[in-house]
Amino acid sequence: MDLGIERRRAAVAAGSSGLGLGAAKALAAEGTRVVVCGRDRDRLDRAVAEVGHDAVGVVCDVGSADGGAEFVGAAVEVLGGPLDILVPNAGGPPPGTFASTPVNSYPDALDLNLMSIVGMCKAAVPGMQERGWGRVVAITSVSVRQPIPEIILSNTTRAGATAFLKTLALEVANDGVTVNTVQPGMHDTPRLGALYSDEQKAQIRMGDADDFGAIVTFLCSEQAKYVTGLQLHVDGGTFTGLQ
Repeated sequence: MDLGIERRRAAVAAGSSGLGLGAAKALAAEGTRVVVCGRDRDRLDRAVAEVGHDAVGVVCDVGSADGGAEFVGAAVEVLGGPLDILVPNAGGPPPGTFASTPVNSYPDALDLNLMSIVGMCKAAVPGMQERGWGRVVAITSVSVRQPIPEIILSNTTRAGATAFLKTLALEVANDGVTVNTVQPGMHDTPRLGALYSDEQKAQIRMGDADDFGAIVTFLCSEQAKYVTGLQLHVDGGTFTGLQ
C-alpha cells in the first residue's frame, strides 16, 4: 500500500534506539525524509545507518520544552522546510513508587514527558496549520490507561501529555492536521532492559519495535487523514479494560 507520504519531511525525537528508531525506520522506508535526534553521537550515527534512506541525525536533548523546540528547529534547517510529520518521543523518568519518589523529582519528569512535547508541538504545528497538512503521532505508554507499578513518574507525566495532545487534536482538526498518540506496552527496547531483569523479561510477551513503528507510520499516512484524537494502545493485551 502506498501511504502517500513520500518526500514528506519528518522529525522523530529520541530516534536513536527503541520505539523511536522503529518509527524512523518505518517512515524512511516509505520515502519520508527523516531527521532523528539523540544525546549520544556514536549511538545516533549507528541508528542513522540503520534507518538508511539518507536519514540525518542531530545531537539534541529533548528533555525540556526548549530542547523540544530546538530539535524541531534543527530538523527544519536540515530538511530545508517546515515539518509535515512530527513524532514526539522521549525516554522515561526514573522508576519509583509514591513512597520512594521525592516531590522534587516531578518537575524534571514533567519536563521530559510533557513539556518537551509541548515545545515540539509549539514549534511544528503552526506551520502544519498554515499549509493545511500535518501529522503528529506521539509515543507515550499504555500506563496512561492502566498505571504500571513502580513507575509513578511516567504514569503521571504521560497522562498529562495525553490530555494535552487530545486537546490539541480538537483544536487543529479543521486545519488538516491530525494528532494521535500510540501507547506501547512491553516492547523489546533498552528502556525495558533498564526496568526489568533478564529473568523478569523472560516471563513477558514482548512486542517488536519495528512492528510498532509501522503503526506509527500508518497514522502519518494519507489514508489516516480522518483519524485524530486517538489513543491507540499497542500492548499485546496488557490493558484489560473495555475502553
